[in-house]
Amino acid sequence: MFSHVMLGTNDLEVSKKFYDAVLGTLGIGPGVANKSRYFYRSPTGLFAITTPVNGEPATHGNGSTIGFNAASAEQVDAFHAAGVANGGITCEDPPGFREGGAVKLYLAYLRDPDGNKLCALYRPAK
Repeated sequence: MFSHVMLGTNDLEVSKKFYDAVLGTLGIGPGVANKSRYFYRSPTGLFAITTPVNGEPATHGNGSTIGFNAASAEQVDAFHAAGVANGGITCEDPPGFREGGAVKLYLAYLRDPDGNKLCALYRPAK
């Protein structure tokens, strides 16, 4: 459904350090520069960070979350730890399993240095 996700940042290099660390835990290489943006490519999509083109400050979306797939609970934990170690702030419950109905997910939430809410998600086999 989506071709890409792009988030605004007020400090491109601080955000690059953060996203290189957290996305690296998911097997995604460092951001590739293109003008005032960095792009992160995976086999299933594109994620980017940018300074706003209109010159206004970047802001986070209240109620918005960007979710990243993980291959294991350990990868989710590594994502969360890398984020906190690189300027992110943990939010919601600690990393762990959440259950709702027939769904059991392993999740970790954090905010990036600009306040954007992120989630790493692992769906265990039934």
